[in-house]
Amino acid sequence: MGKGKLLVRLLRRPKNFSFADALKIAEAFGFLVVRLNGSHHILKRSGIPELINLQDVGGQARPYQLRQLLELIERYDLTMGDSQ
Repeated sequence: MGKGKLLVRLLRRPKNFSFADALKIAEAFGFLVVRLNGSHHILKRSGIPELINLQDVGGQARPYQLRQLLELIERYDLTMGDSQ
């Protein structure tokens, strides 16, 4: 599934969203994994002071963490393919 379609699906329903797809979306917006701590993947993007934590729980991403990612994307007006 393309990243654009994944984003649409995430916006409609953040529950039951696979961790691998969440990571693809975060990377499409320029976030990079800077640290792994167990099941927690810490992501950072140049120019944004906040870190994002995505947790792999049985192959699924936590809905509240996906909402946090979407809030950062909206707050900083990020677009897919942007990487600073």
